Amino acid sequence: MTQYILLIHSNTTTEASTDEWNQFFTEAQASGLFKGGSAIGDRIIVGNTQSAKPSDHIVGYMRFDADDKQKLLALLNRHPVVVHGGAVELCELPKS
Repeated sequence: MTQYILLIHSNTTTEASTDEWNQFFTEAQASGLFKGGSAIGDRIIVGNTQSAKPSDHIVGYMRFDADDKQKLLALLNRHPVVVHGGAVELCELPKS
């Protein structure tokens, strides 16, 4: 089983409705792949604030576990941010 984190960017060209979000979350939960997530709130940079790049464009994350990456990608193509012209970033979490 491979674990993934999905970073949600705030670059949509149109706004998704509450119904679209609810439908996607229902579908994600029914898939068995979705393991949680959240919006991202206030941020504080700790350490070298001169070289750190702000990540204000990332507004949320979702966690997924999948044996079949293609099944996950098919689900993510229906993500409201993607549907509304934006982007999400799927990152594999390496096993340690």
